Amino acid sequence: MKRLIALAMLLPVAALAKSPFDGTWMTKIDSIKISAKPDVFELNNGMYDCSSCVPAYKIKADGSEQPVPGHDYVDHESVKIVNATTVEFTDKKAGKLIQTTTMMVSADGSKLTGKFTNYTGEKPITGGFSEKRVGPAAAGAHALSGSWQQDTMSDMSDLARTVKLQSTDNGLKVMWNGQVLDAKFDGKDYAWTNDPGNTMSALKKISDSQIEETDHRGGKVTDVTLFTVSADGKWITAVDTDQVHASKTTSMMEKQP
Repeated sequence: MKRLIALAMLLPVAALAKSPFDGTWMTKIDSIKISAKPDVFELNNGMYDCSSCVPAYKIKADGSEQPVPGHDYVDHESVKIVNATTVEFTDKKAGKLIQTTTMMVSADGSKLTGKFTNYTGEKPITGGFSEKRVGPAAAGAHALSGSWQQDTMSDMSDLARTVKLQSTDNGLKVMWNGQVLDAKFDGKDYAWTNDPGNTMSALKKISDSQIEETDHRGGKVTDVTLFTVSADGKWITAVDTDQVHASKTTSMMEKQP
């Protein structure tokens, strides 16, 4: 779910007016556009299989914590079947609650609606999303099973969508919900504080109106994001290329008073 947070992370504070990036910015929910491969789940015979996850995994769906190795923000997950159309997920890392997600399938089986609460920052953030069915469930499987194409973000709390940026000497300080990146424009990796995913980021100043951020976890590039400030200084457009999940997310952030 870091990707769902990164949609908000275009980051600024209105203290130093050294660049057009300085200030407080808020992502507009209706601007979020996601291009990605479908999510593929199978929930059958007491087992949950996420074949589209990277890496893929298959665990018991009995509500107990199950190990999920190889993921940046979760090492254990529990899957609880609530009823024939609803499933609850709880993710933890090193014993700490990371996220809870409830997924609900419509009565006709064509739409998946999700609600989540994420605890990776200083305070919990909430949001919702929807996906459209693009592949059928196997015979006898739970309604959640099948292939789902990401559709829209239906809502996201203000805290999740708000980031602050502040110019520093040949660099930028980024602040989001208790997580901080203080990096120079030197292409070197700098650590985010208080990030359970242990993200390292390198910043490159392309021009006065463009900055490129490259994120690493575990020594591998996960995302490359280009941030562009509009000519009137009122908007930042972010184009995030997620190399792990082979997806692209475009969003716009509006400068706050």
